[in-house]
Amino acid sequence: MELLHFPSLSAYSPKFTYNPTSCTNLLKKKWKFCSILRKNSVNLAKSGGRSLVVVVNASSDGGLETGADTAVVVEKPPAKPRRFEVFDGYPLPFGATPRDGGVNFAVSSGNATSAALCLISLSDLPEKRVTEQISLSPLTNRTGDIWHVFLKGDFLNMLYGYRFDGKFSPEEGHFFDSSQILLDPYAKAVISRGEYGALGLDDGCWPPMACMVPSLTDEFDWEGDLPLKFPQRDLVIYEMHVRGFTRHESSGTEFPGTYLGVIEKLDYLKELGINCIELMPCHEFNELEYYSYNTILGDYKMNFWGYSTLNFFSPMTRYSSAGILNCGLGAIHEFKCLVKEAHKRGIEVIMDVVFNHTAEGNQNGPILSFRGVDNSVFYMLAPKGEFYNYSGCGNTFNCNHPFVRQFILDCLRYWVTEMHVDGFRFDLASILTRSSSLWDAANVYGNSVEGDTLTTGTPLSSPPLIDMISNDPILHGVKLIAEAWDCGGLYQVGMFPHWGIWSEWNGKYRDTVRQFIKGTDGFSGAFAECLCGSPNLYQEGGRKPWNSINFICAHDGFTLADLVTYNNKHNLANGEDNNDGENHNNSWNCGQEGEFASISVKKLRKRQMRNFFLCLMVSQGVPMIYMGDEYGHTKGGNNNTYCHDNYINYFRWDKKEESSSDFFRFCCLITKFRHECESLGLNAFPTAERLRWHGHSPGIPDWSETSRFVAFTLTDSVKGELYVGFNASHVPVTIFLPERPGYRWEPLVDTAKPAPFDFLSNDLSQREIAIGQYAHFLDANLYPMLSYSSIVLLLSPDDRT
Repeated sequence: MELLHFPSLSAYSPKFTYNPTSCTNLLKKKWKFCSILRKNSVNLAKSGGRSLVVVVNASSDGGLETGADTAVVVEKPPAKPRRFEVFDGYPLPFGATPRDGGVNFAVSSGNATSAALCLISLSDLPEKRVTEQISLSPLTNRTGDIWHVFLKGDFLNMLYGYRFDGKFSPEEGHFFDSSQILLDPYAKAVISRGEYGALGLDDGCWPPMACMVPSLTDEFDWEGDLPLKFPQRDLVIYEMHVRGFTRHESSGTEFPGTYLGVIEKLDYLKELGINCIELMPCHEFNELEYYSYNTILGDYKMNFWGYSTLNFFSPMTRYSSAGILNCGLGAIHEFKCLVKEAHKRGIEVIMDVVFNHTAEGNQNGPILSFRGVDNSVFYMLAPKGEFYNYSGCGNTFNCNHPFVRQFILDCLRYWVTEMHVDGFRFDLASILTRSSSLWDAANVYGNSVEGDTLTTGTPLSSPPLIDMISNDPILHGVKLIAEAWDCGGLYQVGMFPHWGIWSEWNGKYRDTVRQFIKGTDGFSGAFAECLCGSPNLYQEGGRKPWNSINFICAHDGFTLADLVTYNNKHNLANGEDNNDGENHNNSWNCGQEGEFASISVKKLRKRQMRNFFLCLMVSQGVPMIYMGDEYGHTKGGNNNTYCHDNYINYFRWDKKEESSSDFFRFCCLITKFRHECESLGLNAFPTAERLRWHGHSPGIPDWSETSRFVAFTLTDSVKGELYVGFNASHVPVTIFLPERPGYRWEPLVDTAKPAPFDFLSNDLSQREIAIGQYAHFLDANLYPMLSYSSIVLLLSPDDRT
């Protein structure tokens, strides 16, 4: 006896039997019977009726017996009616889009053989249950490579994801797995956990995730907010970490570690003279990615920096006080609030974006989104499916693939139009210039190259992605900053394809200034180039001083205080035996390693910090300050603090208050001075008509290998004329100043002086006394400079004449 299961036949349900030994022949003879079954099963599948179990017995002639005692019909409960009306849908726009009383879903996967939309309620998500699954027909729900469906129904507290099926063949570049629920690359919010650092069920570090379904009622009051559109030459950028900025208990904020926490401290940034904040990654990432117990500190390692994106359209949910409230809409609104409130205070917002790789790692990494949707499209692959690793993080985003570059452009447009951000800093941006996996020699070079069958990753002189971004009408006027190198050895500082509008993190500025200020021979000429905005890098290419983003320190490397305190990295707290992080820091501990040092060494360190900060503010180009450097934040010599969600990375508001009358005051005054000077943010490289170089004597600069003194005068339409000098020698010098009949030089900044006399501001009660102490030198056009010190003098009318 055999059991055959068919969909229910409510209009046709006779009982049939047949001889199983003659089954094949019988079926050949009885096509009429089978066609009836097929016809009726189609009709009844649509009505969701009963299941029919046909019990068949052999008859002597191999015919069909229809006796009532030889068959059983088993009823199953009627299927629950679907809560959504299902329609074919539209291929564009990508993502989930509310329209016409419903929501349209569209996602591209050219290599998938089948697809399903999974709807998941908030309550079902932690249990990894799919609330309702809707299979997409290749005939009616697919246009080209795009799968789409339109639904009407109640989406309250409903999330979504996708399942795709196809080849699971890593050697061919395919990782399709229909058991995985995948994030939509175009999702506008990703929901998993509401609390930062909280583990999932069973202490899982990768808890289930799903995407927010948007609604037409999701409105935000921008209160007329418009882009500030500051000229880039006028910017003073502050690189900051959203969580780290206010997470320490000393911040005193109502919502520490969140977008709202940053809002509470915007006035502080305004006091410092900041008019642009550069947010370290705020796209959705998993801070538990590196989660493991750290025996050194007795806490757990996190992915604190966030350079491991899960979704490029979604703001980091756990940086919001709302968490997953309203399925992520609360986080979107809080990010928008941050941008709006920053703009109210005259502060632009730049996002650090990581389009060079994703959180899915190499072939051993998790299947979360891009890999399961269409791995061979989104990632740069070798011929046998291996992942290129120009990012150093396991995979490389296939940026110049036609679809991927359109995806990146759509993402940037979204953050500009919907979230009102003012610009982007592109992490490891040289990867954006490499050829995609689809490229061949003929495409790259115009003809085939003998013996060269693979040119994936070749640097392109005119990368399509950079071309598209540079010439996009929506992105016109948006700040674009490249970190012009990658982990594959491609270093493009001064050579990044720029279309006249891209700026670069000037790593050569950082290295040169560090070398000169600490007294290394052979850098006086290169240091002078840095002061002028690095024309040696940018002038020939037709760019301007503001194309150079000048920095001494950033999130990656020593802080400013550690730069003058440690000769070597001290990364034991990372639990990697001090093997991680950069070994060549161009730092100098001023004579003793570590924070415990003699009084004289500590005084020299403060002097060096003032020298670095002054250099940053009197250089042409755009200065960038790293969070906490303005009060002397230390990480204990750790130059790779990517994994620490603790005091090492937290802004210490208590420490800032302790030093508010010292280095913080100096930084505020120097930054304000830069804003006041017309000549310290030029739109063109300074010429001899405006700038003149000096040595120990006027007009005689010393560019020799042993020179450690650089000085210049700069004509300024507001201040008249500035004299700026740097003595990086271990011996003091007395310099001769340029003669200006009818005028005399007046001291403003001397980094060798203790606070508050390091900056003689107009409100300083003892200012005239301090100036008088140098009157006899200035009367003779002289000025004494201590070792490792720098000065700014202003030209003022000589009332005595």
